[in-house]
Amino acid sequence: MTNSLASARNGMAAKRRRTPRSVLAALLGGILPLLASLLMLSPSPAAAASLTEVTGFGNNPSNLRMYQYVPNNVTARPAILVAVHYCTGSGPAFFSGTEFASLADRYGFIVIYPSATRSGACFDVSSPQALRHDGGSDPVGIVSMVRYVLQHNNADPSRVYVTGASSGAMMTNVLLGDYPDVFKAGAAFSGVPFGCFATTDGSGWNTACANGTITKTAQQWGDLARGAYPGYTGARPRMQLWHGTADTTLRYPNFGEEIKQWTNVLGASQTPASTDSPQTNWTRIRYGATGDRAPVEAISIQGAGHSLPLAGMAARAITFFGLDS
Repeated sequence: MTNSLASARNGMAAKRRRTPRSVLAALLGGILPLLASLLMLSPSPAAAASLTEVTGFGNNPSNLRMYQYVPNNVTARPAILVAVHYCTGSGPAFFSGTEFASLADRYGFIVIYPSATRSGACFDVSSPQALRHDGGSDPVGIVSMVRYVLQHNNADPSRVYVTGASSGAMMTNVLLGDYPDVFKAGAAFSGVPFGCFATTDGSGWNTACANGTITKTAQQWGDLARGAYPGYTGARPRMQLWHGTADTTLRYPNFGEEIKQWTNVLGASQTPASTDSPQTNWTRIRYGATGDRAPVEAISIQGAGHSLPLAGMAARAITFFGLDS
């Protein structure tokens, strides 16, 4: 009897010792499958936005290609920035080689990257068709891209901007002259005035303009830009101009001619409203007003060649447009 009682007590003690382990095993057996199911249900990180090509976007007389970048955090009513590449470039090259896409990620606007397809991959800023509202050639195709994005992405027609480098900077000047009803502001990196590159012999290159030897009065330049859209009486887009003093491709005198043109178009005095140096080797002059959204802002880069935009310049253009607020 005593041995049986002792045996029973030892068995109960052993059971009590085993119980916490059994409970733990049971809990883990229930929790682990639950955790696994929760992990399966958890959303994976969002894929990074990518550049996509759009076809069939509308009237496109010169067969440009259209690429667009829509960031993951695009706003409900996004602004549009058209970013136009240099000669020998492409939309994808300008996408990967500039900071505009990363700025779109930060501020939620859409970027359109047109691609020229003609030999040399320059844009038409020379022909009579290109220098007239709805005249044909590349400007018509680029505006078709803008209208496509306005229609398909619920974009804001009151916030459409254009920027470009070299050939793209010249196209920026052309688009602001041809379509002041579409674009609200432009930023031209190493360009020439609207109409400066005009030719009548079918050539796409104007040596006199490139060398900076074509000079006109402010009124003459202004009349050229206004003449692209006869009868237009609406608001004119603001302009930001950039140029390196050592540019040997589109020489530095073109910078001063652009300033004359756009101050005249916008009715701003050619006497600077303010002058400062926001970074080493930068001289920034504002015309018509002070502040980040003056009618004309001109930034001269001491010692720079035909290599703009450099780091940080795209962000300054975004501030001029007001896309960072």
